[in-house]
Amino acid sequence: MSRLRTLVLLPLLASLGSCSMVVMNPSGDVAAQQRDLLVVSTALMLIVIIPVMALTIFFAWRYRQSNREARYEPDWDHSTHLELVIWAVPLLIIICLGAVTWMGTHLLDPYRPIGRVAAGQSLTLGARPLEVEVVALDWKWLFIYPEYGVATINELAAPVDRPITFRITSASVMNSFYVPALAGQIYAMPGMETKLHAVINKSGDYEGFSANYSGAGFSGMRFAFHGLNDADFQAWVAKAKDGGGKLDRSSYLELERPSENEPARRYASVQSDLYKAILNMCVEPGKMCMSEMTQIDAKGGLGLAGIYNTVPLLYDKFTRRGTVFGPAPSYVASICTTEQALAAATNAAQPALPTTFTPILGAGLQRPTPMSIRLPSRSATGAFRSPFNS
Repeated sequence: MSRLRTLVLLPLLASLGSCSMVVMNPSGDVAAQQRDLLVVSTALMLIVIIPVMALTIFFAWRYRQSNREARYEPDWDHSTHLELVIWAVPLLIIICLGAVTWMGTHLLDPYRPIGRVAAGQSLTLGARPLEVEVVALDWKWLFIYPEYGVATINELAAPVDRPITFRITSASVMNSFYVPALAGQIYAMPGMETKLHAVINKSGDYEGFSANYSGAGFSGMRFAFHGLNDADFQAWVAKAKDGGGKLDRSSYLELERPSENEPARRYASVQSDLYKAILNMCVEPGKMCMSEMTQIDAKGGLGLAGIYNTVPLLYDKFTRRGTVFGPAPSYVASICTTEQALAAATNAAQPALPTTFTPILGAGLQRPTPMSIRLPSRSATGAFRSPFNS
């Protein structure tokens, strides 16, 4: 039995000994503040938990059946002092927890720009944060540095004591961006953008990963995060510019295909509007962007053609990227930018616009009957009216 106990306990102790406890010993100020909030909240709750556990053991021992010296009071039913303690202590703890939680929720809001570099060290006036655009792919991470025009796969770097602004989205399903040494996790969702502000205070190599299950390759969806001094970071950027290729829309569409355990690699240049196209689900040439579609809908829509705008825009990585079974790729084609259409309508002197067009639909999307659709016209009063209601 003792040998079996040893065989079970030794691997457990070894694994605990190798644990770095990065959450309790982070290297970023935001993560450190989150650690402090966790410690304070736990300590406040232990004010009740520890006495209750101790008194449970004490009463079980003190009033055991064999102890004839214990006081026996079967008619006792009330104590004002005991009632005050039972209700006042938890109430005070709840008030303290509420205050701590309220302050932490606002001060550590991931969308809120950080107000300091570290404890006792405020931001330098006019300090420019490092902007990183993050895209969760299946099953890898894409990081774009718009300031430097480079991008990386499964590798992230930032200079020490410089604020970082992450703009995060996903290309397929929901994921969760998490670097425990840097800050808390935040979700990445397709067609939406989340933000995270953080700072790294110590040089070193750290690990980041997805904290939300996203399919077969989820376990390999990890990346390296390097905290570097200014000189090393500039050298890292220069190395990325020297050794990588170009990431444009066509190469991104290949990169977006599901793959597992991708090695870290770098791109020397990035197409300037790539992240915006990923966010708006319109990387394919000619595809209508989500932002364009919402602006058209806000102005009254395209009438019956709006029926075709809903299903094709919904993103399905298996349908759009190398499907074997199922329909061919299809989408709503871009007809013109909304700004151009509205500018043309505003400058028109007469109510009707002379433009008539037929919406172009992607391959594989069938219409029951052909139809011709006009842009909204402008009445004499200046208001837009739908051509389908005239």
